[in-house]
Amino acid sequence: MFGIFKKALDKTKEAIKNVVGTEKKEKIEKDLLEEALIEADIDYELVEKILDKLPKEVTKEKLKKELLKVFEVPEEKIEINDKPYVFLIIGVNGAGKTTTIAKMAYKFKNEGYSVILGAADTFRAAAIEQLSRWAEILDVPIVKTRQGHDPAAVTYDTIASAKAKGIDIALIDTAGRLHNKINLQNELKKIVNVAKKAYPNAPHKVLLVIDSTQGTSAINQAKVFNDVIGVDGIIVTKLDGTAKGGALFSIVNELKLPIYYVGVGEKPENLVEFDKEEFIDGILEGLYSD
Repeated sequence: MFGIFKKALDKTKEAIKNVVGTEKKEKIEKDLLEEALIEADIDYELVEKILDKLPKEVTKEKLKKELLKVFEVPEEKIEINDKPYVFLIIGVNGAGKTTTIAKMAYKFKNEGYSVILGAADTFRAAAIEQLSRWAEILDVPIVKTRQGHDPAAVTYDTIASAKAKGIDIALIDTAGRLHNKINLQNELKKIVNVAKKAYPNAPHKVLLVIDSTQGTSAINQAKVFNDVIGVDGIIVTKLDGTAKGGALFSIVNELKLPIYYVGVGEKPENLVEFDKEEFIDGILEGLYSD
């Protein structure tokens, strides 16, 4: 697992090393550390908070302790303890929602669960086609309709189909356009209400997909979704493609939500459970060059 995080953070570590250098260090001066953490796209105010109580020269152990505090947020582990267990996947277009759903389907299927997909992003024909291709590749059923049809109806039919067929997990895609918050709000609330009509416990988890290459700018998008529907946790995509890996600290600090999964590549198997210790160790490796 650590090898995956280590590789995914390569670009972030390079950005950090451009500031602190590549030689092995026992301690780093606070001013230099501040510059390096900001370079990794950790918000300035959060950097100040992290470094506030640390001495002028900072050891790796002391910094790790402060960085871990950022991830002290309420978290309910994902336990597939109901059937069907319904995930509602939300996020802006282009964040990697559809691919993430495919990766989740692959992961759960490999763990022995049966999975069904719901193509409730009916705003974009491309989203329906993409999810349909993944359903074929992964050999899982999909509920879909034509572009422009009611996404709430697709949600209902997906959950109803899962119940009828005894399927363990339903993964439901949604549209992510943010140009009109009222439309988004009405659509997502309707989807949630209809999901509850199909199965009172649904959705069990509302997960927000965030593109890590957008860095801290993704926070404002996340706030809109959290205000509109309420979010249980985060999935971060494209971590391997950015030098802004530090943005994960800012995202968690702002939203007070746990990160459940991280996307570290294009393949179906490139979705890993987030481990804050291993993530922080990867950042520290860039700083202290172990």
